[in-house]
Parts: sequence; C-alpha cells; structure tokens
Amino acid sequence: MRTFALFCLVCFGLRSDLNAQALQQSAQDAFLISRMVEKFHVQPRPLDPTMSAAIYSDILDELDDQRIFFTRDDISRLAAYQFRLDEEIRNRRSDFLRLLIGVYKQRLLQADTMINGIAAKPFNFSLPEKLTVAEDSSHPADERAIHAKIYKLLKSSVLMGMTEYAMLAGVKPGRKYVDSLEPILRKKAVTSAKRAIKRILQSPMGVDYMIGTIYCQSLASSYDPHTAYFRPEMKTAFESELGNGRLSFGLSMNEDEDGKPQIGKLLPGGPAFQSGALNEGDKIQSIQWDEKDPIDVSNADLREIGEMLSVPGGIKMTLTVKKADGTSRQVVLRKEKITTDGDEDRVKGFLLKGAKTIGYISLPAFYEDWQNSTGINGCANDVAKEIIKLKKENIEGLILDLRYNGGGSVEEAVELSGIFIDAGPVAQIKTREEKIITLKDVNRGTIYDGPLLLLVNGLSASASEMVAGTLQDYHRALIAGSPTYGKATAQIVLPMDTTLNLETFNGRAEASSYIKLTTSKLYRVTGASAQVSGVTPDVKLPDPPDALQEREANEKAALAPTRIPANKYYMPLPPLAIAAAAAIARREMDSSAYFREAQARNGEGKEKVKKDISLLLDDAWQERKREAQEDGRINGEGRKNGAFAVANHAYEQKRVDADLDLKEVNEERKKNVLQDPYIQIAYQLLASMEK
Repeated sequence: MRTFALFCLVCFGLRSDLNAQALQQSAQDAFLISRMVEKFHVQPRPLDPTMSAAIYSDILDELDDQRIFFTRDDISRLAAYQFRLDEEIRNRRSDFLRLLIGVYKQRLLQADTMINGIAAKPFNFSLPEKLTVAEDSSHPADERAIHAKIYKLLKSSVLMGMTEYAMLAGVKPGRKYVDSLEPILRKKAVTSAKRAIKRILQSPMGVDYMIGTIYCQSLASSYDPHTAYFRPEMKTAFESELGNGRLSFGLSMNEDEDGKPQIGKLLPGGPAFQSGALNEGDKIQSIQWDEKDPIDVSNADLREIGEMLSVPGGIKMTLTVKKADGTSRQVVLRKEKITTDGDEDRVKGFLLKGAKTIGYISLPAFYEDWQNSTGINGCANDVAKEIIKLKKENIEGLILDLRYNGGGSVEEAVELSGIFIDAGPVAQIKTREEKIITLKDVNRGTIYDGPLLLLVNGLSASASEMVAGTLQDYHRALIAGSPTYGKATAQIVLPMDTTLNLETFNGRAEASSYIKLTTSKLYRVTGASAQVSGVTPDVKLPDPPDALQEREANEKAALAPTRIPANKYYMPLPPLAIAAAAAIARREMDSSAYFREAQARNGEGKEKVKKDISLLLDDAWQERKREAQEDGRINGEGRKNGAFAVANHAYEQKRVDADLDLKEVNEERKKNVLQDPYIQIAYQLLASMEK
C-alpha cells in the first residue's frame, strides 16, 4: 500500500508541475480580487495580517472541516503563512498554495488507504468506545490518530443508519439484526467516504485548480459573506429540462460553495414552486418514486442526483429535503407540463375557512420579469393576480408567507410592497457615494387594503426583509415569526476587470473569472438597517425545534449596521394593536406542545453544548428512541388544527376538478397548510384583527 501511495504522489508531483499555470492564475485572481474590492466595494476592509488569519482559517475549514486529514505537524508547517497571506496576495505569489496542495494530496491518499483497511472488518458495537468532543474538534496528533478518527466516524455513521432502520421497522436491533444489516451499512458508509475523497482527487480541473479556487473564494468572503469569487465553469451544473410543454418537476440543481448538490432555481409556476415547501439551497436527502422505497442521496454528487431526477418514467416523487436551518421536510411532487405563457398561474393561494375566511399565499422565492421591463411576469404581479381571485371569495384577512424566502430582485420587492401601500418611498440605497437613493412605489392605490400578516423566519433574507421592513414601518402589516436573517446589502456580478465603469456596465461582459461584489447597502424608510439584526417581528414566534439558528450575525465578516436619515416623505399609518396580538400568540403557544418544545430548544441565550458520542449500540438505540418520542410529541399534538379548514378558491377548484393528478398534489399541499403550526397562529392573529 505504501508503494502505491508513493507512486501516486510522484504522479501528482508531475501533474502539479503541469498545473503551475493554474496556480499562477489563482495568485493573479487573488490579486485582482483585492484590487476590485478596493475600487468598488461599498465598505472595503484592509488586506492585512488580521484578514490573512481569517483567510487561512477559512481555507482549512473548507478543506478539512471535520479535522480529519491535517495532523498537528501539518498545521505547524502551514501556520508559517497564517499572518502572511496578505503579502502573498499583493505580490501574486503561490508559495502557500504549493505547500498546502502537497500536504493535502498526501493526506487524502493516506486516508483513502486507511478506509480500505477499516472496511475489511465488521464493526463491534458492544465495545465501550466514544467519539469524544476533544478528538472530534481537534486535529489528529499523527497518522495513527487519523486512522482512529476515521474508524470512529465510519462506525458512528453505520450505527446511526442501523438505529434509523430499526426505528422505521419498529424493532429493537438485536444480534441477528446487526449481523444482517452491518455489512450493508458499512459498505454504504465506506463508499460515501471514498467517493468524497475521489471527488477531490479526481476533480475535472485537478486538485491544484480546486484549491486555488477555494483560496480565492476565502479571500472574497473575508471582505463580507456575500462577496464571492467564481470561474465560468462553476456556473455549469445539471438543470432539469424546463422547456415549453415538457413534463417537469420545475426545479434545477446546482452546487453550493463547498461543491455539494443543492436545489437551485425554482421555475415560477412549476410543481416545485407551487409546493410552497421547497426553496433554493435545500439539500435533497432522499428520493422516493411513486410507492417504491426511498433512495438515500444525502452523500450523492450532483451528477448522480441529476441522473436520478431525469430518469424516464418517473411521474410522482417524494423528496425529503434538509432546509438551510437544519430542519427536514417531505415534499410530494408530480411532473406537470411546463409552459412559459405569461398568463399561466404561478403563485397559488388558499382559503382558510373558520370563524373568518382568511386568504393564504406562499411566496417561496422572488423572481423577476426577464422578458421586458414592465414587470408583468414578475412575482409581484403574480401575487397581485392571486389576491384578486381570493378577494372574490370575500376574504377578511390575508397571510403572505415569506418564510425561507432568501430574496432576489429589489425591483420586485418594491412592486410587492406597493400592492399593499399607497404611493410613496419604500426603501433607501446607499453606495460608496454620499448620495442616498430612494426606492419608490410610484403607483397610486392598492390591490389589497384589508388586514395583512407576514410570516417570516431566520431564512427570510434580503428582498424578503425589505418587504417586511417596509410594511412594518408603514404599520401596514403585522409581522409574525422569528427575526429575519439580517442581510441588507446588494451585490452585482462583475468580470475581473479593474478598468470597469459601474455606471456604464451592461452586465454582459465575458471573462475567465468573476466576482460577486457588495456595492451598496439597503436601508428602511426610517433610516434604520436590517443588516445583522434583521427585521424584528411584531409577534415573535420561536424557530422550529430542530432549526439551526444561523443568521448574518453568525458570519465572521458580516458588515456592521449603520444608520442614515429617515426619508422625509415617509408617512406611516396608525399603529397596529401589537400588544393584543402578542397576547393572543402567547396563549396559543402555551397550549401547543410544538411551540413549548420549540421554546425549550432554542430559547434566547441558550447554547447547544456538544457531547461525546457513544458508539455502543444500546446507547445509540436509547438516544434514537428519545428523539423519536420528542418528534412524535411535537408533530402529533402540536400540529392538530381545529380552527379552520383549507379550501381552494373557485378558479383553482375548477382546475383541480378537471385533473386527477393535480388533485392529488393539491390535497397534499392543503394538508401541509392545515398542519403548519405557524399558519395556525397566523390565522388566529388575523381573525382577531379589525378590518
């Protein structure tokens, strides 16, 4: 094995020489990133030893976030550059990259060989072993420690799979169960681990190119979380065929910054968009065709998932996805004929019928009118059309759901706000220049002037925050949910060219590399900013019990919030009865097992403490049962609903009655709305509001 590893290193050494040009390109691009930021960024940070340390730390996290590959000796060698990367960048040098690439390749090959050895023997789950917090969060001391850590991580993965299968089967995992399932799960865990290594070592453009790209990405994101570097081929990914008249699920796939597959754009009006449960950035965990068994794709690459989604004959699919906040959700989709007709309905609303009839619209993503400048095919116009249909049913209030909506077009945010307010200022923008730009709703009148509630959460970002902040400042809507993400900046994608003139740039220039650059800050009409702090809801509801509370404030390089003068033409409406609404919400939450659990798990100031992981089967089984009991409690009693029924408006009901396939998907969607505890509270709040 050692001879084989050494041979591979010699081959990689030759390839490294051949890729010297790639390293030099990375060094050149890093230099250009620093120059582009200095010239165009709204608030550039200095490229100094402090930033060097941030870049260094980010690169190591990207390459070895589980602290598996690099030994303490490796880190000691690499640390010579910890506070000198600013010099490397300014002088266009690649010394650090050469050292990093050489060490990383060696450790990957070594780990691959170790996995082969570990895979040859069954795991013994009766041994009192633990994956401790100390070894899980630190770099291994030497090669033996690397082997021990890989062994424990693989064993933990197999153990988790075993207890999950046992829970689904409703049986306690005994000796026979372990003996029959362990080889299958061990092979699966090993295949996944080796595939992750293979994906790096056999990356299409080479390891040198990949690490050079990470180097530039880490530099860009050290200026702020939303400044990013990418090369043209990074845009290339599998996309579902969304052509006119084709059967499609209406979603595309791409890769996140770590190269892991995620849901990309949702086609407005397509099945994925209309589900109201999918968002850009969701990670697909499993795919289930019709009534067949689910296929675990949590560790599959983009090509594998793309091939599965495009397999001929698959019409009905159940996706299990992990949201960006760590929560999981099952979504049933059925292929539909996709058209690009502007008259096609893309936003769907429901009627919540109880003591009052309340309209409900979910907008999972912003989209804009690419065909012309009128906005007729943008999301704001589609929301307006759906509101008109709901108004014909004499709704007494409206819920607009912007949870998990990561934002998009600022222009569409202005238009969407204008549906609910009369003409006037909506938001403000400031670049590096002194002048403040006011964004206005120039159309007199409103589409809807009745009671309005916006649902938001920690992943409502950017344009979603602009809409929520505007309607809150005007006292036009009650904002309910958890504090929003806290992104109040705007970006533009530019070719790497320091001679650009932003005022004349048309967005169509091609280049060998690009930068997405933060060029302006967004402000509310009051002069306040949602940057970092987000929009604080009028009625605070806790995040879901299993949510990861990640916000802009958690980003190391987040820009600090600033304030500008309020717009002098901003004229708010009379204040809403927020105290009364908060009291109603408190009463509803106190009677809900779901919200009691949510508050207990993510109360303000509560930190989640990492614990040692036992590798004993009995311990893992007890932990799995405890989790299942908690999930059953919050998803059972906590999701009961006796306040309203969910119905379609007359226009949509005609479509549903004429299409059996559409009817099945529609019933699934209605069930999700009915059982959503956040919509239940939103209904109670609106039902109590005066018209």
